[in-house]
Amino acid sequence: MENQNYDMIIIGGGPGGLVAALYGARARMNVLLIEKMAPGGQLINTQHVDNYPGFPEGTTGPDLAKKLDEQAKKFGAHLKMGTVKDLNLSGNLKEVMLESGENYTAKGIVVATGASPRELKVPGEQVFTGRGVSYCATCDGAFFKDKEVVVVGGGDSALEEALFLTRFAKKVTLVHRRDQLRGVKYLQEKVFSNEQIEVKLDTVIKEIKGNALVENVLLENVKTQEQQELSCNGVFIYVGVNPNTEFLEGKVNLDDNGYILTDEEMRTNVNGVYAVGDVRQKTLRQVVTAMSDGATAAFDLEKKLTI
Repeated sequence: MENQNYDMIIIGGGPGGLVAALYGARARMNVLLIEKMAPGGQLINTQHVDNYPGFPEGTTGPDLAKKLDEQAKKFGAHLKMGTVKDLNLSGNLKEVMLESGENYTAKGIVVATGASPRELKVPGEQVFTGRGVSYCATCDGAFFKDKEVVVVGGGDSALEEALFLTRFAKKVTLVHRRDQLRGVKYLQEKVFSNEQIEVKLDTVIKEIKGNALVENVLLENVKTQEQQELSCNGVFIYVGVNPNTEFLEGKVNLDDNGYILTDEEMRTNVNGVYAVGDVRQKTLRQVVTAMSDGATAAFDLEKKLTI
């Protein structure tokens, strides 16, 4: 069984993890980043990023991920493909165990495993992800200027994003499976008073259809079972997200929704263990905030190890 010791092990290779690796390696720490798929996380599924600072013409998610990966490796960060199955966070050396049977130890751990949007799990959803189906209006809303879109959900996020999308789309149809919205009253009032938004309650999406891009959705009333097809160019899904923290239960403090609790330096309640990006409790989950988290965690750990 392989056993190697590092100064810092980063679990997850999204923007936050890659920047933590960059800052750590540049500070001459011995850094290992463990990623189960490909460097970049959800970035590699984002066709265009137009709100990342310094790129006025925008960039692609895969290209940004590739540059971050190359930059981290340039300073000496090591990349390991694998899935973490368990952690031992007691003692000064933390142990990371992979499903492959390999073990690694480190003086500090940075958790950057992100959060996964909950899917509707309807036909067409995965086929059209990135081609009209989106889980982030902030990321993709500008691509739907003067088009018609559907927002799925009834909570605060769905209402906020429906309102945000009216800046671009000529019509927003808000679909919710219950007979009333769940968002705060203030947001509900704004939604119902907005002439660009049509609200369809007691309604679910049964299928997302199209050719190269989304063209329409099949709706069903949950009370009458009546179905109708609605033409649209995009579907924004807000039925919740799941932080990827299953392997951390009982090891670090989580909030009621499973997000990791940290302080401003990204420290968890366990000494030497940090959390960055979408996996931690925070307000704004974006590429730029994840990167900031990663830099902060690596900087704090480097100072801790040099004291």
